[in-house]
Amino acid sequence: MFLKSKVVIIHGAYGSSDENWFPWLRDRVRELGHEAHVPSFPTPDGQSLASWIEVFAQQVGPLTVDTILVGHSLGPGFILNLLERTEVAIRGTFLASGFLGNLGLPDFDKINESFVCREFDWEKIRRNAGKVHVYNSDSDPYVPLAKGVELARNLGVELTVIHNGGHLNSAGGYSTFPQLLNDLKDLVGN
Repeated sequence: MFLKSKVVIIHGAYGSSDENWFPWLRDRVRELGHEAHVPSFPTPDGQSLASWIEVFAQQVGPLTVDTILVGHSLGPGFILNLLERTEVAIRGTFLASGFLGNLGLPDFDKINESFVCREFDWEKIRRNAGKVHVYNSDSDPYVPLAKGVELARNLGVELTVIHNGGHLNSAGGYSTFPQLLNDLKDLVGN
């Protein structure tokens, strides 16, 4: 049975919906016959958890059992907040270059604080996250690999370490992300 999914790709701080591998993944997901959305969030000006939740509600709508969330950098922190606030168990969660807490980077830490600097209800997040994949690079100039280890441990999944992937963005050679797409295909059955 073919189940249509709604894939939502979340960019990070200082990011945008039309950079890195986001347009590429959006197009591949649509070619597979699924919905794909890449909302544009305010950053760095106006960036807060509250403003992003409002934009998500306007551009995407509520989470459903057919939702798959994909996040990059701060995107995973935002996704954790969505999963903690919902009563709906979604289909899957894909987190790339994610982190918890401060990074020791003043330009990021202040605007990221409302997303990632607190205790999370991990039990509820795990219950609502569906199938989870966590990807971090061993050469990320912003997010130490230990942050990915911590995130994966809290989610109860194995970390996929990408060797020499940088921040898993275009600067690190990631204008496409075939491994994530293959894992996504395994989930949606295409």
